[in-house]
Amino acid sequence: MNLARASFQCPSAHLLLLFARSRPAAFRSVIAMASSSPLPLLLILLLASSSWPALHVAADAAGDDLKHIRVYMHETFAGPNATFAIAVPSPLGDAAFGSFGMVEVIDDELRDGPDRASAALVGRFQGLLAGTGLVAPPALQSAINLVFTAGDCSGSTLAMLGPVLDFGAPIERAVVGGTGAFRMARGYCVMTSLGNPTPESVVYQVDLYLQMHQRQHRG
Repeated sequence: MNLARASFQCPSAHLLLLFARSRPAAFRSVIAMASSSPLPLLLILLLASSSWPALHVAADAAGDDLKHIRVYMHETFAGPNATFAIAVPSPLGDAAFGSFGMVEVIDDELRDGPDRASAALVGRFQGLLAGTGLVAPPALQSAINLVFTAGDCSGSTLAMLGPVLDFGAPIERAVVGGTGAFRMARGYCVMTSLGNPTPESVVYQVDLYLQMHQRQHRG
């Protein structure tokens, strides 16, 4: 990686091994069932063979690696350098943040550390948030793209969708895909507030847990 800090890692490093299931182990479990079952062994084997494709899929899933990437989202929500804006106010006339019908846009910074002064910029956290909850707590639906601009992942993106129910609690959303180094990625993201370094800003720790497909794709 060509980043100032080592906390941000591209999918080529720091792999966390998932579980693996093998056909021999499944076959041995079938034989063990046959020894204690009143059903004939032939019937057990026929049933096992009919479910063999599912076992094969589970074994193939071991070819996917789980990766953990940690970055930090820095948002400025007021002032001339704001990275947050209300694009559409609520048609109900409610000016509260996240009110029903309100649409917000964000273009926050992604850095490799929580201290903006010393952390390197590694990308952008861009997207839309819309108030979709008529009852408390108001729910925000979000569509986010993490656009990486530094290191080996420069030019790659991750797409994230899901609701935000409480900005003070950990926010979990689904990672539904990606481009570049993150093609075929899927997983989830957990964002945790680290507080407000200034009255106009907030920092979130962004933990991405990604399952990366190992087959090579061209084009």
